[in-house]
Amino acid sequence: MYVVPPPKRSDPLSGSTNGTDSLRVYQAWKGSNIFFLQGRFVFGPDVRSLVLTIFLIVAPVSVFCVFVARKLVYDFDDDWGISVMVVAILFTIHVLVLLLLTSGRDPGIIPRNAHPPEPEGFDGNTEGSAQTPQLRLPRLKEVEVNGVTVKIKYCDTCMLYRPPRCSHCSICNNCVERFDHHCPWVGQCIGVRNYRFFFMFVFSTTLLCIYVFSFCWIYIKRIMDSEDITLWKAMIKTPASIVLIVYTFISVWFVGGLTAFHLYLISTNQTTYENFRYRYDRRANPYNKGVLQNFGEIFCTRIPESKNKFRAYVPKEPGIGGRPVGGFVSPNMGKAVEDIEMGRKAVWGDGGAGLDHREGQLSDNEGLNIKEIGTGEMSPEIRTTVDEGDRANIIHARRSSWGRKSGNWEMSPEVLALASRVGGGGSGSSGAGGASSRPAEPRL
Repeated sequence: MYVVPPPKRSDPLSGSTNGTDSLRVYQAWKGSNIFFLQGRFVFGPDVRSLVLTIFLIVAPVSVFCVFVARKLVYDFDDDWGISVMVVAILFTIHVLVLLLLTSGRDPGIIPRNAHPPEPEGFDGNTEGSAQTPQLRLPRLKEVEVNGVTVKIKYCDTCMLYRPPRCSHCSICNNCVERFDHHCPWVGQCIGVRNYRFFFMFVFSTTLLCIYVFSFCWIYIKRIMDSEDITLWKAMIKTPASIVLIVYTFISVWFVGGLTAFHLYLISTNQTTYENFRYRYDRRANPYNKGVLQNFGEIFCTRIPESKNKFRAYVPKEPGIGGRPVGGFVSPNMGKAVEDIEMGRKAVWGDGGAGLDHREGQLSDNEGLNIKEIGTGEMSPEIRTTVDEGDRANIIHARRSSWGRKSGNWEMSPEVLALASRVGGGGSGSSGAGGASSRPAEPRL
């Protein structure tokens, strides 16, 4: 069986077509991330949702500054009126910076392995056996965290055992440390390196909504007092304030509820993924250190460095040398199922896809492949009836005939006799099928 080599990946930004010599890590990245400014910013595949998020923040603040804050500039003594607009603008810039820090940085991606890890207890000694059986990696492993046994899972895509609290994001196609969730509003996974900024972004957005909501009512109250009119007439005089009041009232339930939920998660040292999947209220939480220490872990600890150097050059893959025949396979290798976690079929680079194709191939110094031997010189009837066991016998008989001193490539008597037995005598076809009724004499 002929194995088609994997397609070569090209990147128009690499500036070179000579393989991966000048490729950077972000250009050869296997995940679904999108990079900007030559790998300085890393976003999720749904980065376009950032445009909508920014619009939902900037648009109401702009309306507030033009139709509300500008009218309040002269309604306060000692130039305090100008501070209403300045605070709103600075607060909006602060929220946008937190949004960029959340969505434009590495959330804690764990680099993929080039090869599956070796099973525990394997010493690599293959002496005394011609063939080493394939060793299947266990699907789950148990580790101890603060005296509690925690199970970690093997990731077939990244070919690694995920650390505790790590999960594989099916949208970004990466394993992320302390995975909380994938937020479509920021277009990025929320993990150990950006959770702090995500919470601050949600909390600051809540405060901004309350700020705009409050000053819209203050402006309506000013109109009522200055013109001595009812509330309804004052609201009619400023429709922009009514629109902002309704908008911020609806928004504060969303971002405010999200803030309250994450305050609960931080106080109990949980992630959104753990809260919905494991339900620590029914069993012990090994990560809970108390309310104060839990908050200190999120806001008062140093953010770990990224494990990925996106702007570094791709290292050259060392030559695979003589590896054991059997090797190691992932827990799901060889099963005719799709990757349930990722929701896709195996592709090039997933590892192990070529094991089934390599089985039964001849080495280069033998001069032929299975296609030439098994089907190239047999009739269609024989090709449809030969099973795998007899195919192996044909190949074995063919190899034994190559030792004869002959330059003729006719099939040997052993092969023809075996083909005649399997195909029931053939059907008088030309070539090797027709020759099965009368074996050719071997040449010396």
